[in-house]
Amino acid sequence: MKRLFGIVMFVLSFSGQAMESAVPMEDADVDVFDVSSVRRGAAFYANYCAGCHSIKHLRYSRIAKDLEVSEEDLRKDIMIGGAAIHESMISGMAKVDGTNWFGVDPPDLSLVSRARGADWLYNYLKGFYVDPSAPTGVNNVVFPNVGMPNVLWELQGLQQPVYKKEAGAGSVVERLQLAQPGSMSSKEFDQAMTDLVNFLVYAGEPSQYDRLRLGKYVIFALLLMVVLFYKLKKEYWKDID
Repeated sequence: MKRLFGIVMFVLSFSGQAMESAVPMEDADVDVFDVSSVRRGAAFYANYCAGCHSIKHLRYSRIAKDLEVSEEDLRKDIMIGGAAIHESMISGMAKVDGTNWFGVDPPDLSLVSRARGADWLYNYLKGFYVDPSAPTGVNNVVFPNVGMPNVLWELQGLQQPVYKKEAGAGSVVERLQLAQPGSMSSKEFDQAMTDLVNFLVYAGEPSQYDRLRLGKYVIFALLLMVVLFYKLKKEYWKDID
């Protein structure tokens, strides 16, 4: 019960803290039908996120089918360790290790895009900055005091906060500036995070490919039925004054 209470409080604090950012939120350019982007995002996830986070509701075989990836390429770029093709994307990190290292077991990301939204994820991934007072040495403008380290710092580089004074609130982060360049340019990193968010949006509802493709046919069928029912109604009522 204590552990359950701790998880609930963590989730509630996650929600509340996410509202405190003074840095304007950017729009995520999400398009799950950009399959190349989703494939790149899956590779980013496997390399930088899968060590701690699982996507337990998504199987590798489903990724191969939806993203049109061969099993050979899947094993080379996306599959974790010696996983089998029909297994789910399960992290190799033990729960006890996650709790010991970060204070809480890293959450499963199956539904994070639906719970938080694509814009939130995009800004969170880009929002880490150097904070020597934090246990991990970094903080985040979207989620203050987050326990997650900045695993993307080598790509993005290191950011420093620029503060401003606000009445009644003290100093708040106005913006972030690059203090040490990473291996990617700003434009390249933005695209990489767009790819990663695209993948997480896809992972939140893999069936959306089928749902959105079929939607136009369903709408057409409904419009056709409206016409047929209207003509049928006129036929039934034609002899009634």
